[in-house]
Amino acid sequence: MWGQLKDIKLLLLDVDGVMTDGRIVFDANGVESKFFDVKDGHGIKMLQRCAIEVGIISGRESIVVDNRAKELGIEIVFQKSLDKLAIYKKILENTRLTDSQVAFMGDDVIDIPVLRKVGFSAAPSDAVSEVLELVNYVTKRPGGRGAVREICDMILKAKGLWGSY
Repeated sequence: MWGQLKDIKLLLLDVDGVMTDGRIVFDANGVESKFFDVKDGHGIKMLQRCAIEVGIISGRESIVVDNRAKELGIEIVFQKSLDKLAIYKKILENTRLTDSQVAFMGDDVIDIPVLRKVGFSAAPSDAVSEVLELVNYVTKRPGGRGAVREICDMILKAKGLWGSY
C-alpha cells in the first residue's frame, strides 16, 4: 500500500459522503448547506503545498461545492458527473498522468468504476459495503469527519513529505 502512495500526484475526491458527512440541509428558502471538516481542508492544503494536486468529481451539482473548492484552491472540479469514469479519463488526458499516479476516494456505487482504475483507492469507514470490499484502504474516520485528512496524511508520509509544508 505505501508503495502505491509514493507515486501519487493527484488526489481525486467525491463530495457527498467523502468531503461531507453526506447530509444535505435545505433551509425554508431552499438554500443548501453541507458540512465540511476543517481538518480535511487542512490536509488538502498540505498536499497542495507539496505539489500534489487535488480534484473533485461529484455526481451532484452545488454552489456550496464551488465555494469550498474555491476556498481550498481546487481547480479540477467536475460536478453533475454521472459517468465519473468518463470524467476521470478526461482528467488523465488533461493532466497527462497515468492511473498509477492518481488516488481516488469514493463512498458509493457510482464511484466504483473510478475506484477500480486508479493507482490507489480509498473509502471512508461509512461507505457502502460494495465499495468497502474493493478499495485498497478504508479509513478509520467516516466521510466528512476526517477521512480525507487521513488519506492526505498517508500520502505525505509515504512520499517522505510529512512536515515539509
